Amino acid sequence: MSETEPTSPTVNAANGVRIVTDSACDLPDDVVRAHHISVVPLTIRFGTEEFVDRLELSTAQFWARCAVEPDLPETAAPPPGAFETVYRDLIADGATGIVVISLSGALSATLQSAQLAARTVAEDPSVAETPIMCVDSRTITLGLGTIVVACAELAANGAECAEVAALAESLSIRTRVIGALDTLENLKKGGRIGNAKALLASALSIKPIIEVVDGVVEQAGRQRTRSKALALLVERVRAYEGRIEHLSVLHADCSDVDDFVTMVEPLAANSIMVGEIGPVIGTHAGRGTIGVAFHEVQ
Repeated sequence: MSETEPTSPTVNAANGVRIVTDSACDLPDDVVRAHHISVVPLTIRFGTEEFVDRLELSTAQFWARCAVEPDLPETAAPPPGAFETVYRDLIADGATGIVVISLSGALSATLQSAQLAARTVAEDPSVAETPIMCVDSRTITLGLGTIVVACAELAANGAECAEVAALAESLSIRTRVIGALDTLENLKKGGRIGNAKALLASALSIKPIIEVVDGVVEQAGRQRTRSKALALLVERVRAYEGRIEHLSVLHADCSDVDDFVTMVEPLAANSIMVGEIGPVIGTHAGRGTIGVAFHEVQ
């Protein structure tokens, strides 16, 4: 779980369907490289300073900056041109199709940028024959990341573009992201709390449990201590026991993540991928957030 160096969008050298996502996926860089995933970065702004996620600002640098900044940073979706450049590069490299899987459209304009870029490329007769299909993941962080990996694996096995997009659509409905926050302060300031506003009736010192439902953050419980919050989180996952695929653990600069992985390991049918919550989601969730992402088998 050591910090890896940021990487630029990756281009697979093999022909076939390519997978594009955005930097809210929180996938470790070695996973991105291994699956030949192209990551289009969002931008992070501290006051008047703007950084390109994963390229100009690592996760470690982000959390160090947050520790000394009085105000929350702001995030911005990639411009359509950033997606268009990646699409054209992939097509030039031999892509027979492109599937774009984005951060929840209810939380970001990233999907709109991806779609605008796809329409622009489709109007170019020199590349219009290469299909570009955009899918709203309806989720965040490693929820998005696990969908992306599953689709990259399917594409690597020779699936057609429509088949890969169909898997992404299916998983967008079956992906669960549940987390325990250390504070609600970031969500409150960022205005991304959704229907979890009821939690604000209590002191901000509570340890809330949140869940991503239909692409937005919803209330899923609360506890007074972190240990009780993590225990409740495990119980929420246990409710899906026997119906869990691709269980992953996500965390925001948490020293107790290894202990939490041990807690959920008995519920996993696979090796657990651990990813750090990066600037895009970390801005709103805050340091100390820990959670799980998995696909529900139906």
